[in-house]
Amino acid sequence: MLKRINLEHILFLDIETVPQNPEFKELDETGKLLWELKTQYQRKEEYTPEEFYDRAGIWAEFGKIVCISVGYFKMKGDIRNFRVTSFHGEEENILKEFKVLLETHFNKPQHLLCAHNGKEFDFPYIARRMIILGIDIPFKLDLFGKKPWEVPHLDTLELWKFGDYKTFTSLKLMAHVLGIPSPKDDIDGSQVRSVFYEEKDIDRIIIYCEKDTVTVAQILLRLRNEAILDEDEILSV
Repeated sequence: MLKRINLEHILFLDIETVPQNPEFKELDETGKLLWELKTQYQRKEEYTPEEFYDRAGIWAEFGKIVCISVGYFKMKGDIRNFRVTSFHGEEENILKEFKVLLETHFNKPQHLLCAHNGKEFDFPYIARRMIILGIDIPFKLDLFGKKPWEVPHLDTLELWKFGDYKTFTSLKLMAHVLGIPSPKDDIDGSQVRSVFYEEKDIDRIIIYCEKDTVTVAQILLRLRNEAILDEDEILSV
């Protein structure tokens, strides 16, 4: 039962990713060919491999993580607050710092990771990038040998499906139907590449990532039929 989970045992997170290179032409010849083969089904005949490259951040083999935002609840009696922080900079450092957080503060059996579409995107993406960069995967992301009920992951998209696997519901749509305020100044996910490479505005990406992390927590509260967070309960640390 979702209500039985102690909110303080959950680490909420969101990641932002971009293509490894600013432009398709910067890939070597093998990389270009492999990108063409990897995306031929998605592209069909509508886009050339080069035209499609701005979406390379979606795939861990061709993308990289530029921000991981995390949030967690702190409860004291009837008082609660939600603390949000972000890791950014060089990808290897982002992943190492995130790993330290998991292994020092969220390493107990009762601890869970929670993201929207996390089981399909965030969690495997982080694990793949760690392997690529030679970083040992922390226990909370290593699923080898685990039975489904032993996986320490919550996914608000999966929870919303209630067993229905036919459709995808975006974070923004879920927030809207559940009456969760959605900030009007968000950038769109498709803009992260240009904001990172062209505008070089990592602060804007961090704000966007942290707001999504807060929204994931708000959605879980609504799924538990609990009051959502007020602005004064959300702290940036």
